[in-house]
Order: sequence, then structure tokens, then C-alpha cells
Amino acid sequence: MLRFAMPALDQDDIAGAHQEVQRLLGRCILRLQQYEQLLKAMLAVSSFSGTAETLPFALDNRRAEISGKTMGTLVGRLTTEYVTKEGGEFPDDVPVSRPDSCFFAFRMQTSLSDEAHAALQADLRELVEMRNALVHSFIQQHDLQTVDGCLQAQDALSSSYTKIDHHLQQLRPLAEDMDRTRAAFAEWMQSPELQELVGNGIAPDGQIHWPIAGIVSALRQACRERSIDGWVNLDTAARWVSEHHPEQTPKKYGCARWRHVIHESGQFEMRHFTHDGQFGAWFRERVSSKS
Repeated sequence: MLRFAMPALDQDDIAGAHQEVQRLLGRCILRLQQYEQLLKAMLAVSSFSGTAETLPFALDNRRAEISGKTMGTLVGRLTTEYVTKEGGEFPDDVPVSRPDSCFFAFRMQTSLSDEAHAALQADLRELVEMRNALVHSFIQQHDLQTVDGCLQAQDALSSSYTKIDHHLQQLRPLAEDMDRTRAAFAEWMQSPELQELVGNGIAPDGQIHWPIAGIVSALRQACRERSIDGWVNLDTAARWVSEHHPEQTPKKYGCARWRHVIHESGQFEMRHFTHDGQFGAWFRERVSSKS
């Protein structure tokens, strides 16, 4: 009977091959994490909204909402929320808000042709599949008990890294454009024009949005502080506003007198009658303005 001796496996060779596989796999995972982190950062700032009171917290809430998403979900949102098809309608998702508050909605988008958009979706699906294979089933797909198997795994990992890096380099210019847009928006949010609109309801063109006007807000406060049976004397309210909000004057809103403010704003109803021996103009908020 003939017997053939198998050559002994060089343990130094297999150990070195294993280490190289681990190094290349780790490099791929780190690059994938860089891609995911950049994608999360982009999506977190691509769309947010809120009132003047809630807007400062909107970004933190958006980041928290995005942080736990899987890569498959992230790339899906990238191609539906930020990179869209040409000719698509801009989403109208502004909720119904109170008439006496400002609601801000900010959204960034870029568009591609149908063909380019479909190609991007296909590329990103391939990237997600590659990521899942690297994380969940790589050692099942390669024979890491042999040097040849390790060498094949190294070749696969080098190819995967090249593809992942290519996607990362494609994403970075989009992120840079988004940062520039967001910086411009942040600068505008701090502009005197916007502060005047938010604080006083006066638009850059001079138009007054009475429900959110600063002087209307001050008169509402005066109603709460000085009303008698739901009505407040106009002269009493005017003195209260002058004391607590001296910057809120009829002249600021193009009005000659406080009666003019009450009339132009449309937010109050005014009557003339005697109350507790005091005759004069009395006003209260219109029921329809409370919502």
C-alpha cells in the first residue's frame, strides 16, 4: 500500500496571513464607519423645523433621531430626502401652527436625472450589501485556515476597501456643499432682518404680520395683567406696555396712536363704555385669534 505524506502547514505563514486579513478587514470597517458618520451628519442637518422657541433644539432632536439608524436606512433616506429625482415636488410637510407664532422649515436637496438617480441607488445598495457581508458573514465566505484562502480574502478586502473609499470620496463634496448652505442659513438666522421678523413681525419689505407682531404680543400681556371681566382699558394697557416694553410703540408699526394699532392688527375687538365709573375705550382679544 502506497502512502503519501501531506506537507506540514507552516504555522508562521498562516499566522502572518491571518494578521494581514485582520488588518485589511479592520481598515474596511473603519472606512465604513467614516462613511456612516458622515452620512448621519449630513442627514441630521439636511432638514429640520420648528417654532422660534423650539428651533434651537431641532438639530439635537434630529441628530438623536438619525443616530440609531442602520446603514441601509441611511442610504435610503439619502436618496429620498436629499438626493432626489429631477422634477420631483418639494415636500409640503409644514404642520398647522398657531397664527401668533413663527414656524421655520429648512430643507436642503439636490437632484439627479432619473438614470443617474437609479444608478446611485444601485451603487448604494451594493455598498450596503458589501457592508453587511463584511460585518456578518466574511469568515463564512473565505477559508481562513489556509494560506491560499487568506490570500484570496486579502484580495477581496483590498477590492472592498477601494469601493468603500470611492463612495466616501463621492459623499464628501456633497457634505461640503451642505455645510456651506447650512452656514449661510445660520448667518441669515442671525441677521437683523430675521430678528425683526421673528421678534416684531416686521418683514424686510416693511409688511407687518400682525398676529406675531411684538406690539400685539405686548398688548396680549397687558390684557392678562390688567383686564377687568375680560376687558382692559386702552389707556391702562398703553401705560403698561410703555413701562414693560418701551421699544413697542405705535410709531414702530406705522401707526399714529394705540387705537390705530388695535384697528390695524385685527387681533382685538374694541368698545367704548363706562366700567366702574371709568369711561373710555376697552378692548379684548378676538376669540378667533386664540388658537
